[in-house]
Amino acid sequence: QSQLVESGGGLVQPGGSLRLSCAASGFTLDSYTIGWFRQAPGKEREGISCISQSSAFTHYSNSVKGRFTISRDNAKNTVYLEMSGLKPEDTAVYYCARRNGWRPSMNGPWVSWGQGTQVTVSS
Repeated sequence: QSQLVESGGGLVQPGGSLRLSCAASGFTLDSYTIGWFRQAPGKEREGISCISQSSAFTHYSNSVKGRFTISRDNAKNTVYLEMSGLKPEDTAVYYCARRNGWRPSMNGPWVSWGQGTQVTVSS
C-alpha cells in the first residue's frame, strides 16, 4: 500500500521557521513527484510546492516562493518542506501527495494523500 505521513507542524511565531516532513511507505519516493498542499479554515486547498522525480526540478507557488524550500532525503524516503519567514496567513493544515510526471506544476492527479499536519503561525 502506498502511504504518505506528514509531520513537523506546530505553533510558531510570525517570522519563525518550521520543517515539515512527508514520509513515504509502500513505494520509492524518488520515483514520483511529491507535492505539498495546504488548506486554511474556510479556504480552498492550495498547492504550494512540488519536487520532481529524481529532484530534477522544484516548483513553488507565489504565496511561498522565496520563503519555503522543498527537498528529498532518499535514504529516509522522505520529502521535507523547510518554511521560514512564516506569516499568520500560512496557518493551515499541510498535506503531501504524489503523482507521476515531470512537469513543474501543481496539476494532478495527486494520489496517496496524507492526513495532514497543522501549522499555526501566531504571536
